[in-house]
Amino acid sequence: MAQNWTPPPPVGAQNTVPNNMVIAIIAAVVSFLMCCLPHGVISVIFASQVNKKAAAGDIAGATQAAKNAKLWAIISIVVSVVWLIIGLAFGLIGGIMSSIQNH
Repeated sequence: MAQNWTPPPPVGAQNTVPNNMVIAIIAAVVSFLMCCLPHGVISVIFASQVNKKAAAGDIAGATQAAKNAKLWAIISIVVSVVWLIIGLAFGLIGGIMSSIQNH
């Protein structure tokens, strides 16, 4: 009987962990444009740690840093969108109130 067996990876091979750098940079730019800079910067910092930790052999730490980068990127984008909606709502209400007062 044949058994299914997969050989271990070569000694010098590194496990790949997605670093989420692209989404972190997008989140940083979006949050910068919406004046919520700290959230995007935190995401970029975590994303920059992923490759360093993976190269050092800390795959669990690299995976956690990647998850944190993605989490902070999502937080950054959500906070930016919420502030955009609030700003548009107040601008619209202010425009309507101004229009009512002028007539």
